[in-house]
This record gives sequence, structure tokens and C-alpha cells, in this order.
Amino acid sequence: MLRKTSHRYSFLILPGIYLLDTILIILFVRQFRFENEYIHFASLIFLWFFISYFTKFYEVYRNTKPAEIISKTIKQVIIFDLSTVTFFHFLSIQFPHRTFLKYLILLNFSLLLFKLFIYVLLKFYRARGGNIRNFVIVGYNDETQKLKQILEARKDYGYHFYTFFGKGNDPDIEGDYQKLKPYLEKYAIDVIFCSLKECSDTQIKEIVNYADDHFINVKFIPDNKEILSKSLKIDYFDYFPVLSMSKSPLDKPANQLIKRTFDLVFSLIVILGILSWLVPILGLLIKLESKGPVFFKQKRNGINYEPFYCYKFRSMYPNNLADSMQVRKGDDRITGIGKLLRQTSIDELPQFINVFKGEMSVVGPRPHMVKENERFLKRIDKFMGRHYVKPGITGLAQVKGFRGEVRTDEDIINRVKYDLFYIENWSLWLDIKIVLFTVFNIIKGDDKAY
Repeated sequence: MLRKTSHRYSFLILPGIYLLDTILIILFVRQFRFENEYIHFASLIFLWFFISYFTKFYEVYRNTKPAEIISKTIKQVIIFDLSTVTFFHFLSIQFPHRTFLKYLILLNFSLLLFKLFIYVLLKFYRARGGNIRNFVIVGYNDETQKLKQILEARKDYGYHFYTFFGKGNDPDIEGDYQKLKPYLEKYAIDVIFCSLKECSDTQIKEIVNYADDHFINVKFIPDNKEILSKSLKIDYFDYFPVLSMSKSPLDKPANQLIKRTFDLVFSLIVILGILSWLVPILGLLIKLESKGPVFFKQKRNGINYEPFYCYKFRSMYPNNLADSMQVRKGDDRITGIGKLLRQTSIDELPQFINVFKGEMSVVGPRPHMVKENERFLKRIDKFMGRHYVKPGITGLAQVKGFRGEVRTDEDIINRVKYDLFYIENWSLWLDIKIVLFTVFNIIKGDDKAY
């Protein structure tokens, strides 16, 4: 049973902050009258978010301290100020120095006040019961009790305690470790705090695997302050240390923005530059060969296992097995034009519409048919981890040779292995390399493209 949680409008918080920062920058630029002002708007906004990636300006968490926010903001605005001066100088845009300095200081002061205001507002919002994350604690000892006391006292952190799992007779203890999974199936839990002192290696592995499959965050409570591996980072709730396991670089809002920007730009180029004239031509050829729609749409599972309709050019005769049976080599359901479309991967091009809509990414784990997912989910370890990010038109597994029909368990196991590696090691450069390898494989030809 797959568990989903809903936090109503919490997902709008970060986009709202991006939007308000953008408005402040536009108001700043509007003080200066010059030609092509919209180009300058776009350039300075791009510059702002490009700098924020390196300064980690938007990486603010529930337990981030005000001093750290001020430090991040000062670093961000100083670099932005210097870049703006350079930008204006490069374009030979001349303004009275005093006027320019006045508005620049005003912008910096406004951004700092706005950042602190949002920080205080979110603290107040969480203290009043908004943007809450429900948590349980595995292990019952002095450390876990202290953590519970801190999180209950600090309402502004936005955590709501449900229960302990461990040994003891305290009313807050739901039961021993064996009752954890049934409890998680029943209640919408967002975070598991796990005491390393009381959990065995086997139990930790089971908790991590279950959390990966059900989109739950795991945080480890150490019995000392030593960081146990490079995938763990230490956070502090007041003076209390907690280890967090980072699943992917895409956990960072800045990286999410970079990937989404890449997807939007790439998809727009394909939609306007290729699909705009290719659809009428292929639509006519597909219709001439067989009756049926030009596009084939099929329900598949995306990020967080949410269903969506994936688009393709129709490459098969209409049939009742399209949603249940994989395409095989020499499949007689494939049309003449469909064979060419599949061999060249042109049938996948309409998925750039899915990318533009935000349902898919240019690069990511390939989405499977729903029935295939249900089958693999029961047999393949960590299969659900593929749905931690948006599915892609191409992916690391595909360029490594694991595309198309799944004939053996080894095929899907290797596909999952490469997909998880991609998620855990994402970078913009990795996306670009995968796109280049995909183009190379299309030109060279792929034996599994049928």
C-alpha cells in the first residue's frame, strides 16, 4: 500500500519567495529608463538566481538561525551589486553615481528585510499550526526524549510528535520496532527520527528502504557528534545534534530551479523548433497508414508515484494490449511508419510537452507502464526510489544500454541501479552528457530501439 501525504499549500512557499525577489529586482531596474528594458530585467533576474546557486541563498531550513540568514543575504547582495555594476558598465549604461548607489542600497536593504520578514512569518505560521511535518521517533532513551522536548517546545520548527517506538512503559511509546511499519501505513508521517544507539544495522536498513519507498524523510540521532558517512549532514535543533540523510542534490531548491530552467528552455526549443512543423507531416503519414489518433497517450507513474498521461506519436495499430504488453522485437502491432519512428526515437518527441507541463524532465528515470510498475514493485528492491524525481525522456540507464524491453530481472535491476545512481549524483553537467550520449546513440543506432 502506497502512502501519500498532503501539505496543502506548503509547496507554494518557495515559488512565492522566488516571485517576490524577482518583483523587487524589477522595481529596482525600473528606476532607470533605458532601451530594451525587458532584456535587462531578464538578464539581472537570471544573474540574481545564478549567483544564488553558488551562495546557497535559498537553502534555508526549519532550524536555520537568523545569523546564518543575514550572512547568506549579505554575501548574495554584495556579489549581486558587483555583478550589476559590471553588467551596466559592460553595456555602457551611464547613470548618476549617487542615484545608482541610492537605489542599490535601497534594494539591498529591502532584500535583507524581506528575507528576515519571510523567516519570521514562516516561524509564526508554523507556530500556529501551518506547514507542519509529522514525526515519530524510533528508540526511547535520554537523547530521544530530549529531542521530543525541544521540538514540542519550539513550535516554530513546525514538527508535530506522534509516538515513540522502543522498549518501556511510557504512555508515549506505541510499541516495539515491529509495530513501526503498520503504524506508518496507517498515519501520514513525514519524518522518522531514528536513534543509532538503539537500532541495529538491519533495522536501520529496513527503515531507510521503507522510507525511500514511501517518500518519508529519515533523520538519525547519534550517540555522539561524529558524522558517519559523506551522505549524512549534521543539523542542530538548538544545541541538539541530528544527522540528516541527503537523498539527492535535487533536494536543494537551487538545483531544482536549475533543472527546471534547463527543462523549460530545452522543451520550448523542441516544441517551437521541431514539433511545430513535424506534427502536421507525421500526423498525415500516421493517418494515411492506419486509422486512429496521431498521438498515443498512456497513464504512467511520475514523481512521488503520481499518475500522469505520457504522450507519444502513435507507432502501433490500435490494440487492446497497449497498456499491458511490452513491445517486442518483430512485434506485428507496429506500423510501417511506426517502425521508423521507434528506431529513431522520434516517437518520443511529444514527451517534450510533458516536460513543458512539468510532469517529466528531459533527463531522469524512464517511466514505465502502470502494470509494469506494479509488477516490478513487488520483485525489485528499492524500485520505488526511481520515483523520487520526475521521470525523463532519456536517462542514464538508457545511454548505458538498459532501454526498451525488460526480458530478465537483470535488465530491470541494472536499470534501477543506474537510475538511483543518477538521482544520488545529479548535476547539470551529468544531464548535458546524457543528452549528448542519447543523440550519439540515435545517430549510431540502437539494437534495442524497436
